[in-house]
Amino acid sequence: MTPGADIKTDHTARARACARGPASAPAPDSDSDSARDRVRPRAPYAWGAAALCAAFALTGCSLLGAGSSDTSADDKAVPATEAATVRPAVRPAAPVPSALEGVHVNVEDGAVVGVGMPVSLTFEQPVPAAERAAVERALTVTSRPPVTGSWSWVKDRHLDDGQRLDYRPRTYWTPGTKVTLRTGPRARSGTGSGPASTLNRRFSVGRSLIATVDVPGHFMTVVKGGVATRIPITAGAPGMETWNGVMVVSDKERRVLMDSSTVGFGDAYKGYYNYAVHLTSSGTYLHENPLADVHAGRENITHGCVGLPTDGTARRFFEEVIPGDVVQVTGSPETVDPGNGYGDWNIPWSRWLADSALR
Repeated sequence: MTPGADIKTDHTARARACARGPASAPAPDSDSDSARDRVRPRAPYAWGAAALCAAFALTGCSLLGAGSSDTSADDKAVPATEAATVRPAVRPAAPVPSALEGVHVNVEDGAVVGVGMPVSLTFEQPVPAAERAAVERALTVTSRPPVTGSWSWVKDRHLDDGQRLDYRPRTYWTPGTKVTLRTGPRARSGTGSGPASTLNRRFSVGRSLIATVDVPGHFMTVVKGGVATRIPITAGAPGMETWNGVMVVSDKERRVLMDSSTVGFGDAYKGYYNYAVHLTSSGTYLHENPLADVHAGRENITHGCVGLPTDGTARRFFEEVIPGDVVQVTGSPETVDPGNGYGDWNIPWSRWLADSALR
């Protein structure tokens, strides 16, 4: 194993070794990272039907819902001498778009996430541009306290255009925020049945943890709950620099296999690495690296990942982070793509709004 040997997850096709290289679908080339139930419309009542029946009682007018074929005695004309009850019109509920059938939501119901976690939906097939506004209208995100937020269509590194839709607030979530995702006019937080209701989610935002990696300085500053800790690190070597910009923890694994042959580095390295915190779908991790025992705080020697020493530093960081925590890298030349993991925060708010189908 050479300096900077980074890792590949063997439990997911999207996680690849920490190396930089040209992208190839569906598997990322490198840590170059470059990685419903339809709501059946209600039959509307004929507007003002009862009032019309009262006016034409002698003609035998019957009070029926629109589209009904019931002619029972209970629906006979209202006598002219009795007060007629006017039944207001009921608008047909808009059906849940078929694109939402089989959609995947990244956040589990009841989850506790970090302040950077977007709500991300991925679709089985690309959603045509003409149907995207209807998809957004069928989705509702509410929170306590309220936030300014928006949906936006994101080009995912491993998917076609129109297969990923993310929601995020204008700034990071406030710790303690309660968030609810609802889909369709009949879906209500865990009620209902079928594909539409399976999208309903309630989750909460935990404490704030934001880690800032200073690549030229070879240190990472972790601010958790307002308390800062400085940690020595080693980042990507020249030509294999760690991605710049804001990344969000998607998951973490106690032990991950990294294989250089999957990212264009031949047989340079293959082995298991511990305490792996997953940052991008192209394979950037923040993980324990034995070479960091010598180089952390002094020199950048990895293939793109951020390496931590084996003296307990990596384990402690691993135990503290949760999905949704923020890792911001500074001092590298190239910014991570928005669709390479949860790179949503690298998009300016004005552009985020512009990429919504409702703008």
